[in-house]
Amino acid sequence: MAVMIGVDPHKGSHTAVALDEHEEPLGELRVRSAANQVERLLTWAAPLGERTWAIEGAGGLGYLLAQQLVAVGERVVDVQPKLAARVRLLATGASNKNDPNDARSVAVAALRSATVPEVRVEDHAAVMKVWAKRHRDLSRQHNRVACRLHSVLCDLVPGGIAGEISPAQATRLLDELEPVGAVAAARHELAVDLVADLDRLRVQRHEARQRISAAVTASKTTLTELFGVGPIVAATVIGDVGDIARFPTRDRFAAYNGTAPIEVSSGGRRKVFRLSRRGNRRLNHAIHMTAVTQIRYRHTAGRAYYDRKIAEGHPGKEAIRALKRRISDAIYTRLRHDAEQTTRVVGAGPGGHTGNDSVACAAGSHPEHRLFDQATPGPGTTLRPTGTRGHSPRPKASTRRTT
Repeated sequence: MAVMIGVDPHKGSHTAVALDEHEEPLGELRVRSAANQVERLLTWAAPLGERTWAIEGAGGLGYLLAQQLVAVGERVVDVQPKLAARVRLLATGASNKNDPNDARSVAVAALRSATVPEVRVEDHAAVMKVWAKRHRDLSRQHNRVACRLHSVLCDLVPGGIAGEISPAQATRLLDELEPVGAVAAARHELAVDLVADLDRLRVQRHEARQRISAAVTASKTTLTELFGVGPIVAATVIGDVGDIARFPTRDRFAAYNGTAPIEVSSGGRRKVFRLSRRGNRRLNHAIHMTAVTQIRYRHTAGRAYYDRKIAEGHPGKEAIRALKRRISDAIYTRLRHDAEQTTRVVGAGPGGHTGNDSVACAAGSHPEHRLFDQATPGPGTTLRPTGTRGHSPRPKASTRRTT
């Protein structure tokens, strides 16, 4: 008899409820978040026999507990809070909002859902996720400090500094100023402090980028061979996707990253689609930045595809969305190829020769099948195609119309 143990994790405590395959309760335990939390849970669950731990939000508050259980050989699945909330909403019995009922809802959701992902020991993808988040946080702080510095400088100098501000530029301006009065002196001191913060964040962003580049290089991913995918985008994609095997098809992957349109057909309206706002928005933004980069350079296959959509009469935004879906498929192919190569290296995957013409490895094995060109051209190539030396890339291609 398989036992499902639902866990409602919190910062200070974890509540576990065990259910059998018929959703009958077998036991309940609440442990404090401490060094012996796993030992207490395992001692309590030992008489239950074969078991699976269903943890709500194994990537959030339940992260540490989930990784500790996996490390000692337990089977753990991740239940999304929305799924557990729906079970609790549809419950006809005790549906009060408390920790035991929440844990029971988690267990029921794991029992009745065939799509709950299994938690695995973290690998290089988690490293890239950590540093990608660090770089993202630093970038947001940098933008906030830069905006605040712009505002303070406008109070000191008419017009302030136009365009993007740099610490060196702001320092030169502040050195030339002689504040008059206590208020102006206070604003001048504040601006000096903001410049120091801006310079510190610049250095920290550079260090984060170096760590990300090292992690992406160590992973030996082929994702950076796609034009427009640099270390930051690659780390964001790999970190958020994790195990690509959880997406059986490229359509499922596109639905996850929000590049697949949503059908809204009803009655006589057939095959009507609208823009998807679902999915992982960080991953969607990474794909969008890749699309914008490809559009900027006329020699890329992505730009040619975009121009073809415009020539067919599609609006600019619709053409970008189509290109984003195409890039999503290319990323999926690369990730599947990388996963298969890793499996072959460790000797645990299916057989096959390195040069076979399978769908997953076609993008990496054959130059004619490369998707969206090479990300970093070699010494003998140029970003400009032959015969276009006098043309410069267009910074904003999304508003272009071809007639």
